[in-house]
Amino acid sequence: MRGDDAVGLLAARLIRQAVGDRVEVIEAEMAGVDLIELMKGAHLVILIDAARSGQAPGTIHRLDASAGPIGGQIFPHSSHALGMVDALELARAMGVLPATVIVYGVEVESTEAGRPLSPAMAEALDQVVDRIVQDCGACRA
Repeated sequence: MRGDDAVGLLAARLIRQAVGDRVEVIEAEMAGVDLIELMKGAHLVILIDAARSGQAPGTIHRLDASAGPIGGQIFPHSSHALGMVDALELARAMGVLPATVIVYGVEVESTEAGRPLSPAMAEALDQVVDRIVQDCGACRA
């Protein structure tokens, strides 16, 4: 793993533990265009990814991608061939974007290979998982 870049995968594992089989949780490492297929048939999608907008490490962003483009200001450079923002906009252009797509971006401190999560990211990870579990509960109610 690459330090704080693992936030989405780690969050997915913790969310799966918290919600069990009440929602489908998918760990998608470097999804890119595959994200479109993973979202197929879903009404609500919540995505978690590392962000780099220049704000303090651990800052949590919550964006509604179903309301309009989220742009590249928070996720400017993808380590993937096609980034999440690009995949969402491609899905929108194709008319297959789910009705609700919420994107959580967590500001990274270090994405150096072999590094553990930074302390700021570890704290933010717990917070973002709690918020998403609450989101899941509200959507199921």
